[in-house]
Amino acid sequence: MAYWLFKSEPDSWSWEQQKAAGADGAEWTGVRNYQARNNMRAMKLGDRGFFYHSNEGKEIVGIVEVAKLAHPDSTADNPTWECVDLRAVADVPKPVTLAGAKANPKLAGMALTSNSRLSVQPVTDDEWAEICRMGGVKA
Repeated sequence: MAYWLFKSEPDSWSWEQQKAAGADGAEWTGVRNYQARNNMRAMKLGDRGFFYHSNEGKEIVGIVEVAKLAHPDSTADNPTWECVDLRAVADVPKPVTLAGAKANPKLAGMALTSNSRLSVQPVTDDEWAEICRMGGVKA
């Protein structure tokens, strides 16, 4: 299993909306960055990801799972743009802030702390474990 981080502005698509999408989940639409799109193309069913509120909050608030592999983004005019479908798995009991991640030397190389503009990012196994520890997520 691979791990990822998905960034969303909560006024556009919030963690509460993601949870409300239910077991089928929802398309992760609107990504218009080639690196982020390519990350979605690399995903497998069941891969897990952190749901991160950007701009407002700037914190990891939930865990999602890839429910449908990369396919054309229904909001795009160009078939080059693809998305995956995500379903909510669990809340992060103690949301992990960007400031908290940046202050943790174990996360110094994490894309969130070094390439904060990328909307869909890979997360290493060690980064995943550390964020889960910080957020009170039980394995």
